[in-house]
Amino acid sequence: MNMNLQLQQSQFITRRHFLKRCQVGLGSMALGSLMGGVSTASSAGPVESKHFGKAKSVIYLHMAGSPPQLDLFDYKPMLNEFNNKPCPKEFIEGRRLPFIKGHPTLLGSPHKFKQYGQNGQWISNMYPKLPQLADDVTFVKSMYTDQFNHAPAQMMLYTGTSRNGSASIGSWITYGLGSANADLPGFVVMVSGGTDPSGGKSLWGSGFLPSVFQGVQCRSTGDPILYVSDPKGMSRDVRRRSLDAIKKLNEQEYREIGDPETLTRIEQYELAYRMQISVPEVMDINRESKSTLESYGAEPGKASFANNCLLARRLVEQGVRYVQLFDWGWDFHGTGSSNDLVQRLPSKCAENDKSVTALLMDLKQRGLLDETLVIWGGEFGRTSMNEKRNGSKFLGRDHHPDCFTIWLAGAGIQSGITYGETDELGYTIVKNSVHLNDLQATILHLAGLDPYALSYRYQGLDQRLIGVGSPKIIDGILS
Repeated sequence: MNMNLQLQQSQFITRRHFLKRCQVGLGSMALGSLMGGVSTASSAGPVESKHFGKAKSVIYLHMAGSPPQLDLFDYKPMLNEFNNKPCPKEFIEGRRLPFIKGHPTLLGSPHKFKQYGQNGQWISNMYPKLPQLADDVTFVKSMYTDQFNHAPAQMMLYTGTSRNGSASIGSWITYGLGSANADLPGFVVMVSGGTDPSGGKSLWGSGFLPSVFQGVQCRSTGDPILYVSDPKGMSRDVRRRSLDAIKKLNEQEYREIGDPETLTRIEQYELAYRMQISVPEVMDINRESKSTLESYGAEPGKASFANNCLLARRLVEQGVRYVQLFDWGWDFHGTGSSNDLVQRLPSKCAENDKSVTALLMDLKQRGLLDETLVIWGGEFGRTSMNEKRNGSKFLGRDHHPDCFTIWLAGAGIQSGITYGETDELGYTIVKNSVHLNDLQATILHLAGLDPYALSYRYQGLDQRLIGVGSPKIIDGILS
Protein backbone atom coordinates (compact mmCIF):
# COMPACT_ATOMS: atom_id res chain seq x y z
CA MET A 1 0.00 0.00 0.00
CA ASN A 2 1.42 3.37 -0.97
CA MET A 3 1.81 6.07 1.65
CA ASN A 4 2.24 9.73 0.83
CA LEU A 5 5.56 11.44 1.66
CA GLN A 6 4.10 13.73 4.33
CA LEU A 7 2.72 10.75 6.27
CA GLN A 8 6.07 8.91 6.02
CA GLN A 9 7.91 11.93 7.41
CA SER A 10 5.44 12.40 10.25
CA GLN A 11 6.21 8.91 11.50
CA PHE A 12 9.77 10.00 12.26
CA ILE A 13 8.73 13.04 14.32
CA THR A 14 9.06 12.30 18.02
CA ARG A 15 7.79 14.53 20.83
CA ARG A 16 11.32 15.84 21.28
CA HIS A 17 11.59 16.70 17.59
CA PHE A 18 8.17 18.38 17.67
CA LEU A 19 9.16 20.56 20.62
CA LYS A 20 12.41 21.46 18.93
CA ARG A 21 10.52 22.60 15.87
CA CYS A 22 8.30 24.82 17.99
CA GLN A 23 11.03 26.78 19.75
CA VAL A 24 14.35 28.43 19.09
CA GLY A 25 17.00 26.17 20.63
CA LEU A 26 20.70 25.47 20.25
CA GLY A 27 19.97 23.37 17.18
CA SER A 28 18.23 26.23 15.41
CA MET A 29 20.98 28.62 16.38
CA ALA A 30 23.60 26.20 15.07
CA LEU A 31 21.73 25.74 11.80
CA GLY A 32 21.55 29.50 11.39
CA SER A 33 25.28 29.74 11.93
CA LEU A 34 25.95 26.97 9.44
CA MET A 35 23.77 28.70 6.87
CA GLY A 36 25.75 31.86 7.47
CA GLY A 37 29.02 30.06 6.82
CA VAL A 38 30.22 29.86 10.43
CA SER A 39 31.23 26.44 11.65
CA THR A 40 30.11 26.36 15.28
CA ALA A 41 30.99 22.72 15.77
CA SER A 42 34.65 23.17 14.95
CA SER A 43 35.26 26.72 16.09
CA ALA A 44 33.48 27.03 19.44
CA GLY A 45 32.47 24.57 22.08
CA PRO A 46 29.28 24.81 24.15
CA VAL A 47 30.93 24.83 27.57
CA GLU A 48 32.06 27.97 29.34
CA SER A 49 35.39 27.55 31.15
CA LYS A 50 35.66 28.87 34.69
CA HIS A 51 39.42 29.33 34.58
CA PHE A 52 42.19 29.85 32.09
CA GLY A 53 43.57 26.54 30.92
CA LYS A 54 47.35 26.36 30.68
CA ALA A 55 47.15 23.59 28.07
CA LYS A 56 46.02 24.81 24.67
CA SER A 57 46.70 21.33 23.27
CA VAL A 58 47.17 17.79 24.56
CA ILE A 59 49.40 15.06 23.09
CA TYR A 60 48.71 11.65 24.65
CA LEU A 61 51.29 8.97 23.86
CA HIS A 62 49.76 5.58 24.62
CA MET A 63 51.95 2.49 24.72
CA ALA A 64 49.27 -0.08 23.91
CA GLY A 65 49.74 -3.30 25.84
CA SER A 66 51.25 -1.47 28.83
CA PRO A 67 55.00 -1.03 29.37
CA PRO A 68 56.75 -2.75 32.31
CA GLN A 69 57.24 0.12 34.75
CA LEU A 70 59.64 -1.90 36.92
CA ASP A 71 62.08 -2.14 34.00
CA LEU A 72 61.81 1.50 32.93
CA PHE A 73 61.07 4.04 35.67
CA ASP A 74 60.05 2.46 39.00
CA TYR A 75 63.40 1.28 40.37
CA LYS A 76 63.18 -1.41 43.08
CA PRO A 77 66.62 -2.66 44.27
CA MET A 78 64.98 -5.00 46.81
CA LEU A 79 63.14 -6.73 43.97
CA ASN A 80 66.53 -7.48 42.45
CA GLU A 81 67.77 -8.89 45.75
CA PHE A 82 64.81 -11.29 45.89
CA ASN A 83 64.96 -12.22 42.21
CA ASN A 84 63.68 -15.75 41.56
CA LYS A 85 62.43 -16.11 45.15
CA PRO A 86 58.79 -17.10 45.84
CA CYS A 87 56.60 -14.01 45.99
CA PRO A 88 54.82 -13.12 49.27
CA LYS A 89 51.50 -14.97 49.69
CA GLU A 90 49.56 -11.71 49.94
CA PHE A 91 50.56 -10.92 46.35
CA ILE A 92 48.37 -13.72 45.05
CA GLU A 93 45.85 -14.66 47.75
CA GLY A 94 42.41 -13.35 46.82
CA ARG A 95 43.72 -11.62 43.69
CA ARG A 96 42.80 -12.21 40.06
CA LEU A 97 45.75 -12.65 37.71
CA PRO A 98 45.09 -13.11 33.99
CA PHE A 99 47.83 -15.65 33.18
CA ILE A 100 50.02 -16.46 36.20
CA LYS A 101 49.26 -19.87 37.68
CA GLY A 102 50.43 -21.45 40.92
CA HIS A 103 52.87 -19.68 43.20
CA PRO A 104 55.13 -17.45 41.02
CA THR A 105 58.63 -16.18 41.73
CA LEU A 106 59.71 -12.54 41.94
CA LEU A 107 61.45 -11.00 38.95
CA GLY A 108 64.11 -8.32 39.39
CA SER A 109 64.78 -6.10 36.44
CA PRO A 110 67.49 -7.29 34.03
CA HIS A 111 68.18 -3.62 33.20
CA LYS A 112 70.27 -0.96 34.96
CA PHE A 113 68.99 2.24 36.54
CA LYS A 114 70.60 5.62 37.24
CA GLN A 115 69.42 8.88 38.74
CA TYR A 116 69.21 12.01 36.61
CA GLY A 117 68.35 15.67 37.02
CA GLN A 118 68.25 17.93 40.05
CA ASN A 119 65.80 15.68 41.90
CA GLY A 120 67.42 12.34 41.05
CA GLN A 121 64.80 10.86 38.71
CA TRP A 122 65.27 7.10 38.27
CA ILE A 123 65.42 6.09 34.58
CA SER A 124 66.67 2.76 33.23
CA ASN A 125 69.20 2.24 30.46
CA MET A 126 66.28 1.42 28.15
CA TYR A 127 65.87 5.21 27.80
CA PRO A 128 69.36 6.68 27.21
CA LYS A 129 68.12 9.94 25.61
CA LEU A 130 65.21 10.85 27.89
CA PRO A 131 67.48 11.60 30.92
CA GLN A 132 68.60 14.86 29.32
CA LEU A 133 65.03 16.04 29.96
CA ALA A 134 64.77 14.62 33.48
CA ASP A 135 64.13 18.13 34.83
CA ASP A 136 61.20 18.61 32.42
CA VAL A 137 59.38 15.33 33.05
CA THR A 138 57.20 14.46 36.06
CA PHE A 139 56.64 10.80 36.94
CA VAL A 140 53.43 9.59 38.59
CA LYS A 141 54.29 6.16 40.01
CA SER A 142 51.03 5.54 41.85
CA MET A 143 48.46 5.10 39.07
CA TYR A 144 45.84 2.37 39.42
CA THR A 145 42.77 1.15 37.54
CA ASP A 146 39.76 -1.14 38.00
CA GLN A 147 40.49 -3.31 34.95
CA PHE A 148 43.16 -5.93 34.23
CA ASN A 149 42.46 -6.81 30.57
CA HIS A 150 43.54 -4.60 27.69
CA ALA A 151 40.30 -3.55 25.98
CA PRO A 152 38.26 -2.68 29.10
CA ALA A 153 41.30 -1.01 30.71
CA GLN A 154 41.85 1.16 27.63
CA MET A 155 38.13 1.99 27.51
CA MET A 156 38.29 2.95 31.19
CA LEU A 157 41.27 5.21 30.60
CA TYR A 158 39.84 7.08 27.61
CA THR A 159 36.07 7.06 28.19
CA GLY A 160 35.73 6.70 31.97
CA THR A 161 33.97 3.34 31.71
CA SER A 162 34.94 -0.16 30.62
CA ARG A 163 31.83 -0.45 28.42
CA ASN A 164 31.29 0.71 24.86
CA GLY A 165 29.15 3.72 24.07
CA SER A 166 30.73 6.55 26.07
CA ALA A 167 32.60 9.57 24.75
CA SER A 168 36.41 9.61 24.68
CA ILE A 169 38.48 12.26 26.42
CA GLY A 170 39.53 13.84 23.13
CA SER A 171 35.86 14.20 22.19
CA TRP A 172 35.07 15.76 25.57
CA ILE A 173 37.85 18.32 25.13
CA THR A 174 36.81 19.29 21.60
CA TYR A 175 33.17 19.39 22.74
CA GLY A 176 34.18 21.77 25.51
CA LEU A 177 36.70 23.92 23.65
CA GLY A 178 36.25 23.37 19.92
CA SER A 179 39.19 23.58 17.53
CA ALA A 180 41.52 26.56 17.21
CA ASN A 181 41.77 25.91 13.45
CA ALA A 182 38.52 25.71 11.48
CA ASP A 183 40.30 23.92 8.64
CA LEU A 184 41.51 21.01 10.77
CA PRO A 185 39.71 18.56 13.07
CA GLY A 186 40.02 19.34 16.77
CA PHE A 187 40.83 15.71 17.63
CA VAL A 188 43.33 13.65 15.61
CA VAL A 189 44.37 10.01 16.14
CA MET A 190 47.38 8.14 14.73
CA VAL A 191 48.21 4.45 15.17
CA SER A 192 51.54 2.61 14.85
CA GLY A 193 52.81 -0.86 15.66
CA GLY A 194 50.86 -2.63 12.95
CA THR A 195 47.43 -2.80 14.56
CA ASP A 196 44.75 -0.82 16.37
CA PRO A 197 44.77 -0.90 20.18
CA SER A 198 42.69 -3.64 21.80
CA GLY A 199 39.87 -1.22 22.62
CA GLY A 200 39.45 -0.43 18.92
CA LYS A 201 38.07 2.76 17.46
CA SER A 202 35.77 3.28 20.46
CA LEU A 203 38.84 4.76 22.17
CA TRP A 204 38.44 7.84 20.00
CA GLY A 205 34.69 7.67 19.46
CA SER A 206 32.28 10.43 20.41
CA GLY A 207 29.77 8.08 22.06
CA PHE A 208 26.62 10.00 22.96
CA LEU A 209 28.19 13.35 21.99
CA PRO A 210 27.50 14.66 18.47
CA SER A 211 29.63 12.66 16.07
CA VAL A 212 31.44 15.78 14.82
CA PHE A 213 33.52 15.50 18.01
CA GLN A 214 34.88 12.01 17.33
CA GLY A 215 38.59 11.59 16.60
CA VAL A 216 39.75 11.71 13.00
CA GLN A 217 42.25 8.93 12.27
CA CYS A 218 45.17 10.05 10.10
CA ARG A 219 47.83 7.98 8.35
CA SER A 220 51.48 8.74 7.61
CA THR A 221 51.40 6.86 4.27
CA GLY A 222 49.13 7.43 1.28
CA ASP A 223 46.25 9.86 1.72
CA PRO A 224 46.50 11.24 5.28
CA ILE A 225 42.77 10.58 5.64
CA LEU A 226 40.86 8.00 3.64
CA TYR A 227 38.89 9.51 0.75
CA VAL A 228 40.28 13.02 1.35
CA SER A 229 41.22 13.23 -2.35
CA ASP A 230 38.61 13.97 -5.01
CA PRO A 231 37.54 10.98 -7.12
CA LYS A 232 39.07 10.79 -10.58
CA GLY A 233 37.29 13.12 -12.96
CA MET A 234 35.90 15.39 -10.23
CA SER A 235 37.33 18.90 -9.98
CA ARG A 236 37.29 20.97 -6.81
CA ASP A 237 34.62 23.21 -8.35
CA VAL A 238 32.38 20.20 -9.02
CA ARG A 239 33.02 18.97 -5.50
CA ARG A 240 31.94 22.37 -4.12
CA ARG A 241 28.73 22.43 -6.16
CA SER A 242 27.94 18.85 -5.12
CA LEU A 243 28.37 19.72 -1.44
CA ASP A 244 26.20 22.83 -1.82
CA ALA A 245 23.42 20.68 -3.24
CA ILE A 246 23.80 18.08 -0.45
CA LYS A 247 23.80 20.88 2.12
CA LYS A 248 20.46 22.23 0.86
CA LEU A 249 18.95 18.75 1.07
CA ASN A 250 20.27 18.26 4.61
CA GLU A 251 18.99 21.66 5.72
CA GLN A 252 15.56 20.78 4.37
CA GLU A 253 15.68 17.45 6.24
CA TYR A 254 16.60 19.26 9.47
CA ARG A 255 13.68 21.69 9.11
CA GLU A 256 11.28 18.79 8.60
CA ILE A 257 12.59 16.19 11.07
CA GLY A 258 14.78 18.15 13.48
CA ASP A 259 17.45 15.49 14.04
CA PRO A 260 20.54 17.30 15.44
CA GLU A 261 22.80 14.71 13.76
CA THR A 262 21.80 16.33 10.47
CA LEU A 263 23.69 19.44 11.58
CA THR A 264 26.67 17.25 12.35
CA ARG A 265 26.47 15.75 8.88
CA ILE A 266 26.48 19.23 7.29
CA GLU A 267 29.49 20.27 9.34
CA GLN A 268 31.39 17.07 8.57
CA TYR A 269 30.95 17.59 4.83
CA GLU A 270 32.14 21.19 5.12
CA LEU A 271 35.11 20.29 7.32
CA ALA A 272 36.08 17.50 4.91
CA TYR A 273 36.07 20.00 2.04
CA ARG A 274 38.33 22.41 3.94
CA MET A 275 40.58 19.55 5.03
CA GLN A 276 41.34 18.65 1.41
CA ILE A 277 43.69 21.63 1.34
CA SER A 278 44.85 21.89 4.96
CA VAL A 279 45.44 18.23 5.91
CA PRO A 280 47.86 17.22 3.11
CA GLU A 281 49.93 20.32 3.91
CA VAL A 282 50.19 19.80 7.66
CA MET A 283 50.79 16.04 7.25
CA ASP A 284 53.66 16.49 4.77
CA ILE A 285 56.82 15.96 6.84
CA ASN A 286 58.94 16.49 3.72
CA ARG A 287 58.61 20.15 4.67
CA GLU A 288 60.77 19.52 7.74
CA SER A 289 64.55 19.99 7.76
CA LYS A 290 66.87 17.01 7.45
CA SER A 291 68.14 17.55 11.01
CA THR A 292 64.59 17.52 12.40
CA LEU A 293 63.73 14.31 10.58
CA GLU A 294 66.91 12.68 11.86
CA SER A 295 66.28 13.77 15.45
CA TYR A 296 62.91 12.00 15.45
CA GLY A 297 64.07 9.06 13.34
CA ALA A 298 61.27 9.99 10.94
CA GLU A 299 61.19 8.82 7.32
CA PRO A 300 58.70 10.46 4.91
CA GLY A 301 56.29 7.96 3.41
CA LYS A 302 56.85 5.38 6.14
CA ALA A 303 54.27 4.35 8.74
CA SER A 304 56.00 4.66 12.11
CA PHE A 305 55.74 5.95 15.65
CA ALA A 306 58.58 8.37 14.85
CA ASN A 307 56.62 9.91 11.98
CA ASN A 308 53.55 10.18 14.19
CA CYS A 309 55.48 12.02 16.92
CA LEU A 310 56.68 14.58 14.38
CA LEU A 311 53.17 14.91 12.98
CA ALA A 312 51.83 15.46 16.50
CA ARG A 313 54.06 18.53 16.84
CA ARG A 314 52.96 19.82 13.43
CA LEU A 315 49.29 19.35 14.36
CA VAL A 316 49.39 21.17 17.70
CA GLU A 317 51.42 23.89 16.02
CA GLN A 318 48.43 24.40 13.71
CA GLY A 319 45.87 24.53 16.54
CA VAL A 320 44.65 20.94 16.88
CA ARG A 321 43.39 20.53 20.45
CA TYR A 322 43.96 16.86 21.13
CA VAL A 323 46.37 14.46 19.41
CA GLN A 324 46.26 10.79 20.41
CA LEU A 325 49.07 8.41 19.44
CA PHE A 326 48.64 4.66 19.95
CA ASP A 327 51.73 2.47 19.57
CA TRP A 328 51.08 -1.28 19.74
CA GLY A 329 53.66 -3.80 20.95
CA TRP A 330 54.11 -3.19 24.69
CA ASP A 331 52.54 -6.41 26.03
CA PHE A 332 55.63 -8.04 27.55
CA HIS A 333 54.42 -11.42 28.84
CA GLY A 334 57.68 -13.23 28.08
CA THR A 335 56.02 -16.08 26.22
CA GLY A 336 58.66 -15.86 23.47
CA SER A 337 61.40 -13.69 22.02
CA SER A 338 58.80 -11.33 20.51
CA ASN A 339 57.67 -10.12 23.96
CA ASP A 340 60.69 -10.81 26.14
CA LEU A 341 62.15 -8.24 28.56
CA VAL A 342 65.74 -8.99 27.52
CA GLN A 343 65.50 -9.36 23.75
CA ARG A 344 62.45 -7.35 22.64
CA LEU A 345 62.09 -4.54 25.20
CA PRO A 346 65.40 -2.85 24.26
CA SER A 347 64.51 -2.65 20.58
CA LYS A 348 61.00 -1.42 21.33
CA CYS A 349 62.30 1.28 23.67
CA ALA A 350 65.02 2.45 21.28
CA GLU A 351 62.68 4.07 18.75
CA ASN A 352 60.32 5.25 21.49
CA ASP A 353 63.13 6.95 23.42
CA LYS A 354 64.50 8.74 20.37
CA SER A 355 61.14 9.92 19.04
CA VAL A 356 59.60 10.95 22.36
CA THR A 357 62.73 12.83 23.46
CA ALA A 358 62.87 14.60 20.09
CA LEU A 359 59.20 15.57 20.43
CA LEU A 360 59.72 17.10 23.87
CA MET A 361 62.86 18.95 22.79
CA ASP A 362 61.19 20.19 19.60
CA LEU A 363 58.16 21.49 21.50
CA LYS A 364 60.46 23.15 24.04
CA GLN A 365 62.66 24.84 21.43
CA ARG A 366 59.61 26.21 19.62
CA GLY A 367 58.00 27.56 22.80
CA LEU A 368 55.14 25.07 22.47
CA LEU A 369 55.82 22.94 25.55
CA ASP A 370 54.53 25.70 27.84
CA GLU A 371 51.11 25.41 26.20
CA THR A 372 51.07 21.70 25.31
CA LEU A 373 50.41 18.92 27.82
CA VAL A 374 52.27 15.70 26.93
CA ILE A 375 51.33 12.40 28.62
CA TRP A 376 53.08 9.01 28.23
CA GLY A 377 51.83 5.67 29.59
CA GLY A 378 49.83 2.47 29.18
CA GLU A 379 46.46 1.19 30.40
CA PHE A 380 47.74 -0.64 33.49
CA GLY A 381 51.02 -1.94 34.97
CA ARG A 382 52.99 -5.18 35.02
CA THR A 383 53.57 -7.57 37.92
CA SER A 384 56.63 -7.89 40.16
CA MET A 385 56.59 -11.63 39.37
CA ASN A 386 57.82 -13.56 36.35
CA GLU A 387 54.85 -14.88 34.40
CA LYS A 388 56.46 -18.13 33.13
CA ARG A 389 53.35 -19.03 31.15
CA ASN A 390 53.43 -22.71 30.16
CA GLY A 391 56.94 -22.98 31.61
CA SER A 392 58.43 -20.31 29.34
CA LYS A 393 62.14 -19.59 29.90
CA PHE A 394 61.77 -16.03 28.64
CA LEU A 395 61.32 -13.15 31.08
CA GLY A 396 57.96 -11.39 31.19
CA ARG A 397 55.39 -9.80 33.47
CA ASP A 398 51.62 -10.30 33.73
CA HIS A 399 48.94 -7.57 33.75
CA HIS A 400 48.75 -5.60 37.00
CA PRO A 401 46.01 -3.00 37.65
CA ASP A 402 47.07 -2.08 41.21
CA CYS A 403 49.97 0.22 40.32
CA PHE A 404 51.72 1.60 37.28
CA THR A 405 53.75 4.58 36.12
CA ILE A 406 53.02 7.37 33.68
CA TRP A 407 54.89 10.59 33.02
CA LEU A 408 53.72 14.07 32.07
CA ALA A 409 55.43 17.20 30.81
CA GLY A 410 54.53 20.65 29.64
CA ALA A 411 51.64 22.99 30.27
CA GLY A 412 50.71 23.34 33.93
CA ILE A 413 52.92 20.48 35.17
CA GLN A 414 55.66 20.84 37.79
CA SER A 415 58.98 19.98 36.24
CA GLY A 416 61.29 17.18 37.31
CA ILE A 417 59.44 15.65 40.25
CA THR A 418 58.16 12.21 41.22
CA TYR A 419 54.65 11.87 42.62
CA GLY A 420 53.41 8.76 44.41
CA GLU A 421 55.28 5.69 45.54
CA THR A 422 54.97 1.91 45.48
CA ASP A 423 56.24 -0.59 48.06
CA GLU A 424 59.78 -2.00 48.05
CA LEU A 425 58.78 -4.77 45.64
CA GLY A 426 56.74 -2.51 43.36
CA TYR A 427 53.44 -4.32 43.86
CA THR A 428 51.18 -1.97 45.85
CA ILE A 429 50.83 1.79 46.25
CA VAL A 430 52.02 3.21 49.56
CA LYS A 431 51.77 6.96 48.87
CA ASN A 432 49.50 9.33 46.90
CA SER A 433 47.39 6.86 44.91
CA VAL A 434 45.94 8.20 41.64
CA HIS A 435 42.94 6.61 39.94
CA LEU A 436 42.36 6.96 36.20
CA ASN A 437 39.41 9.26 36.91
CA ASP A 438 41.78 11.54 38.84
CA LEU A 439 44.02 11.73 35.79
CA GLN A 440 41.04 12.52 33.55
CA ALA A 441 39.90 15.28 35.92
CA THR A 442 43.41 16.75 35.91
CA ILE A 443 43.66 16.75 32.11
CA LEU A 444 40.30 18.52 31.76
CA HIS A 445 41.32 21.03 34.44
CA LEU A 446 44.59 21.83 32.65
CA ALA A 447 42.66 22.33 29.42
CA GLY A 448 40.54 24.98 31.15
CA LEU A 449 37.43 22.84 31.68
CA ASP A 450 35.63 22.11 34.93
CA PRO A 451 35.71 18.29 35.14
CA TYR A 452 32.80 18.26 37.60
CA ALA A 453 30.54 20.52 35.51
CA LEU A 454 31.44 19.26 32.03
CA SER A 455 28.50 17.00 31.18
CA TYR A 456 26.07 15.97 28.46
CA ARG A 457 22.45 14.97 29.00
CA TYR A 458 21.88 11.42 27.73
CA GLN A 459 19.39 8.72 28.73
CA GLY A 460 18.06 10.95 31.50
CA LEU A 461 21.46 11.47 33.13
CA ASP A 462 24.12 14.16 33.06
CA GLN A 463 26.95 12.03 31.67
CA ARG A 464 30.54 12.96 32.64
CA LEU A 465 33.95 11.67 31.61
CA ILE A 466 34.93 11.26 35.28
CA GLY A 467 31.83 9.23 36.21
CA VAL A 468 29.43 9.76 39.08
CA GLY A 469 31.96 10.05 41.92
CA SER A 470 34.19 12.95 42.95
CA PRO A 471 37.66 12.27 41.56
CA LYS A 472 40.40 14.61 42.68
CA ILE A 473 42.54 16.89 40.56
CA ILE A 474 46.17 15.88 41.19
CA ASP A 475 47.25 19.17 42.77
CA GLY A 476 50.65 17.75 43.77
CA ILE A 477 51.88 17.70 40.16
CA LEU A 478 50.52 21.11 39.08
CA SER A 479 52.77 24.13 38.73
